[in-house]
Amino acid sequence: MPEDQEPTYVTPGQAFERDTRYLNDRITADGSEGWPVEPGRYRLVVSRACPWANRAIIVRRLLGLEDVLPMGVCGPTHDARSWTFDLDPGGVDPVLGVERIQDAYFAREPGYPRGITVPCVVDVPTGRVVTNDFPAITRDLSLEWRAYHRPGAPDLWPAAHLAEMEDVMAGVYRDVNNGVYRCGFAGDQASYDAAFERLFAALDGLSERLATRRYLVGDTITEADVRLFTTLVRFDPVYHGHFKCNREKLSEMPVLWAYARDLFQTPGFGDTVDFDHVKAHYYVCHTELNPSGIVPDGPDLSGWLTPHGREALGGRPFGDGTPPGPVRPGEEVPAP
Repeated sequence: MPEDQEPTYVTPGQAFERDTRYLNDRITADGSEGWPVEPGRYRLVVSRACPWANRAIIVRRLLGLEDVLPMGVCGPTHDARSWTFDLDPGGVDPVLGVERIQDAYFAREPGYPRGITVPCVVDVPTGRVVTNDFPAITRDLSLEWRAYHRPGAPDLWPAAHLAEMEDVMAGVYRDVNNGVYRCGFAGDQASYDAAFERLFAALDGLSERLATRRYLVGDTITEADVRLFTTLVRFDPVYHGHFKCNREKLSEMPVLWAYARDLFQTPGFGDTVDFDHVKAHYYVCHTELNPSGIVPDGPDLSGWLTPHGREALGGRPFGDGTPPGPVRPGEEVPAP
């Protein structure tokens, strides 16, 4: 594929199927898989545009891992080759010394043939990608990097709720996180109709669940909330119009809108979201859906900062812990 040609996402006549063949090595506390947890050894590479990467950014911040797991941030757009470090001086990541995250994948596997995705974790000494298995990355940040969590870090994987969390997160991934993509990249009307119905049935079910409880599982923020939030926060800016998920906007779903605002206003969530990056990525990169590359000026995002009233449901956002401190210099995002 030529360098300036974007990858295709829509297969005519077919439903969208995500390629989940990830590099699934794990970084563990005991190093049993060859990659030991080691402060400063690895680099978390993300784009603020990407919902899967946004999960890792949130979890890293909630747990206070900024010093032990430095972060490289790619720009919001990419070409067929890969995400680029165009936000950095000279377009080069200052630690890895590369222009494209593709180089770290090729260092791991020459000519790496699958999706060159973010988030990924790179072993700095070798310049090789260790993993791009995004669900495992955030789980391991909680469970394997525990010795380096900040004092007061929340327990995002509470043992008492693991089975319920796994069940809730499986449905959120299948029908919401990936459901919006099944709408947007459907290759025929029937596939789109089925995906649309499934997505909004799931959102209706989540609305019912959250009508009487502040968080998805238990009475504190867990990874389940992180995973739902990164789709909800992108819903009105991109999924409603760009992906045709338009039965109604998030801001027209009272329970989910209040729930999403509650999280957005919680330290560690909204302060990781760059709406300009989000819109630029979807509207510029998906040329099949938006050939003009025009990025819409709307919607009005000021509502994210309005009162949500969810405190009335009780709950303790950080459990026995505390909120994270101020955003690190250089990692700030624009306010909506």
